[in-house]
Amino acid sequence: MRVLRLPGMTTQSPRLRHPKVAPDAYRAMLALEEYVRSTGLQPTLLHLVKLRASYMNGCAFCVDMHTKDARAAGETEQRLYAVPVWRETPFFTPRERAALAWTEAVTELGREGVPDEVYEAARAHFDEAELVHLTMAIVVINGWNRLSVAFRAEVGAYQPKPQEAVR
Repeated sequence: MRVLRLPGMTTQSPRLRHPKVAPDAYRAMLALEEYVRSTGLQPTLLHLVKLRASYMNGCAFCVDMHTKDARAAGETEQRLYAVPVWRETPFFTPRERAALAWTEAVTELGREGVPDEVYEAARAHFDEAELVHLTMAIVVINGWNRLSVAFRAEVGAYQPKPQEAVR
């Protein structure tokens, strides 16, 4: 069977497995991930942030993982499909929109920094502590994206953990 290869299409092998090579670094990243999960930010919001940054960074592994996790947590297909075009859809709350704009600004951090209007929009929906927590979530997913892209994490095999019954 021949595999069709289109221009720009890559099917590259993983380079190395960073958790095995540097387990202490991996544990440090996991600790930061656990911190973000413990902050009280809504899991739905965190899924959206992780997806948006992962799309922006071209991290296929993380897009695969976080769409599966979000779906397992009850996120709708419609909203998952709309994350890359969130501005053009009515599917997200004002708070989610502010978080998605903040995610984009922090992820694309350039010479100009984060624009004041994006900061003000975020502050309208997040108190100071929440904004720090949200920013830490963006920092963590950008770190995971960079590890996964740099070392070519294998895409497609991830399976979400079973969800606990909601009482």
